[in-house]
Amino acid sequence: MAMFDYLRDPQEITRRSFERLRAECDLTAIPEALEPVALRLVHACAMPEILADLAWDGEPAVAGATALARGAPVIADCRMAADGVIRSRLPADNPVLCPLGDPRVPELARAQGTTRSAAAVELWKTELDGAVVAIGNAPTALFRLLEILLDGAPRPALILGFPVGFVGAAESKQALIEAGLGIPYITLRGRRGGSALAAAAVNALSGPVP
Repeated sequence: MAMFDYLRDPQEITRRSFERLRAECDLTAIPEALEPVALRLVHACAMPEILADLAWDGEPAVAGATALARGAPVIADCRMAADGVIRSRLPADNPVLCPLGDPRVPELARAQGTTRSAAAVELWKTELDGAVVAIGNAPTALFRLLEILLDGAPRPALILGFPVGFVGAAESKQALIEAGLGIPYITLRGRRGGSALAAAAVNALSGPVP
């Protein structure tokens, strides 16, 4: 059997990974409390350059960690983001919710003339108060979240806005930045994003970075 010379020890892989990314990351513009989230985001995509496009408001790391510590749910826009959350790291056995597969969603989407991701946001309302929202896929979900919040929906503790794509992703994140909701958020300007980043942000809030 062919054998390759590569590092196999998981702890050593993690140690070297964070050692190297710390050496390559310019954290001078990142508040100290936000550094663990920034490092996790870079670790998830291996692109230190994303730090230049990172945007936030309020004290998102404190708001998110506090919400999770008191048992707040994590609401994800897609299964990929939800499945990326490491349940064993959550501090209070927090529920991780993703109503996208709810049987009511297709009819809601048809009635509203929108995507299923946006329609599923209607089902977030009962859990939204004080929750940590992690959007890692659909720009329409972020746009719809902003709409219901501007209409007076319950306010989450934190919005992690990382929708990805060529249509609406950059625009939805810019809308979050400009909305002036007074809700702490973390987002990444431009088209880049994804479920791995949304989940990584949650995981960073759940425990220390190596």
